[in-house]
Amino acid sequence: MLKKFGLEDSKPMKTPMSTKTKLTKDEEGESVDNTKYRGMIDSLLYLTASRYDIMFSVCLCARFQEDPKTSHLEAVKRIFRYVKGTTHLELWYPKGSDIETIKQTALAISTTEAEYVSAGKACQQALWMKQALVDYAIRLDDIPIMCDNKGAIDLSKNLVQHSRTKHIEIHHHFLRDNVQKGYISIENVSSEDNIADILTKPHKREPFNYLRLGQGMMEQN
Repeated sequence: MLKKFGLEDSKPMKTPMSTKTKLTKDEEGESVDNTKYRGMIDSLLYLTASRYDIMFSVCLCARFQEDPKTSHLEAVKRIFRYVKGTTHLELWYPKGSDIETIKQTALAISTTEAEYVSAGKACQQALWMKQALVDYAIRLDDIPIMCDNKGAIDLSKNLVQHSRTKHIEIHHHFLRDNVQKGYISIENVSSEDNIADILTKPHKREPFNYLRLGQGMMEQN
């Protein structure tokens, strides 16, 4: 990929995106070759299948494929430069380790309702994965879903309808029903330890490396 787009001699970067980067349509900016830009995005999107650490930055840059500007191209080039500096990283699945399925919801709008609905979606996926693993003779008890919103956690465990949550459609309470049945558990996670946070915004080097390690991405030796 680096050779294809003429970036094999570029300087490596420690993170895929600066915390100061604020990408917009940049309508006043200089346009660039959108065919090349889309090709770069396509290559990076393929790479995200095993490199979750670039997921946020790639998806953000992908929004501007219709009319990319110089500012967008520079952001994409930085991702490639980060990839160049981290080709030694791999997803690590230790041999012989016990299987454990943990669903961690990504941060949505910082409200109880948004987090509660998002956790419900994660619950559906977790139960599907749990059932699929039965075919491989792997049976799991309750699957923990990590959430950093106390209000959403409390709502998932409380059968009493609060006045401020009556507007939430009944099918979203699928999450609470499965918590009561013991199929799912909701556990609190601090923002600093929220592994899903790497999928929502750029981070400085140290917290980025910490969250990346939490995904299981490391150098094998």
